Amino acid sequence: MSATFDPVEFLASAVRIDSTDEDVAEMRSFLVETLEQGGVEATVDDAGNTLASRGASPDECTRHVVLNTHIDTVPPHVPYERDGETMHGRGSCDAKGPLAALLAAFFAVDPGDARVTLAVTPDEEVLSTGAAALDLDGDLYIVGEPTGLDVCTAAKGRFQGTLSLSGVAAHAAEPTTGANAVAALEPVLRVVREFDADRDPHPELGSATLTPTVVEGGAATNQVPAACSLVLDRRSVPPESADGFRNELEARVREAVPDGVGVEFSLTERPTPFLEAFATDPDHELARTLAAAARDAGGRGAVRPFTAATEASYFAPAPTVVFGPGVLADDEGAVAHAEREYVSVESVERAAEALTAALSTLVAEA
Repeated sequence: MSATFDPVEFLASAVRIDSTDEDVAEMRSFLVETLEQGGVEATVDDAGNTLASRGASPDECTRHVVLNTHIDTVPPHVPYERDGETMHGRGSCDAKGPLAALLAAFFAVDPGDARVTLAVTPDEEVLSTGAAALDLDGDLYIVGEPTGLDVCTAAKGRFQGTLSLSGVAAHAAEPTTGANAVAALEPVLRVVREFDADRDPHPELGSATLTPTVVEGGAATNQVPAACSLVLDRRSVPPESADGFRNELEARVREAVPDGVGVEFSLTERPTPFLEAFATDPDHELARTLAAAARDAGGRGAVRPFTAATEASYFAPAPTVVFGPGVLADDEGAVAHAEREYVSVESVERAAEALTAALSTLVAEA
């Protein structure tokens, strides 16, 4: 395998490549070229995922470890700059820095009788069409994201939907002759406030949240409104699913609104599943091994939840962790997705060291 792969050199080249929006072709070609130069055959599937594997075949391997991250970035593209030991530019930490570290481990580790697969998706920042199409049957998953070298074993999910209330229009001078859809918001908002009141917080993620974000209703200032809509943002915790949330919310709102007001709650249409919450036992071998390797490499070795939605949810319930160099935000404010996006060279090197050590242990103990 490649003994000359330099994650910092790779990252410097990768950050220079604009992979915002849906245009990831140049970055994907660079990734495929890098893999092939390292002696690994790479393929690109119909969903645009870049896939490469080393070790035993899927039918004969003792353990299958999947390394995943994404190559797309949010717009606008921010040019590459290097200031001493700090690398600036779009994708430096989200998530080309984690990709560089994952590649270093992928090249360095001898899988033996195990199997290691690198699966890099093209559309994480928008609809996750790549991740939704993956069918890898892995035993363990490590997802590259900026975690500050902490091992993240859980993350909240995010659902969005519109609650539609339907009433009967009438003259505002005779309000009792109609059914006021806007007035029905009063009990609806009470349901929203109290929706999680009787639920115990998740041990790692805390409480779920349900937040009203956009409201529309009414057609004329002198008319009882026949329609009203409310957009709701849901940050979920396990084991709640999108369908389970939709059904429970609609049922509870139906019970709360006055007679004569219709209720319908629809999740926002999208071509891929919502990113649901996931949680891996913090004491699982995967989390313990990577946390110890991160400590040995100079990180804190902390085990904690991830604070953003991630494609890791597509791989659960298989044991899954999120890990990588860089941070979503620092003491000065946003880093990932921001104009000042950066990653330290040292953190990339430490992440590569930690991943290599952890992966070596995980395949050896299979």
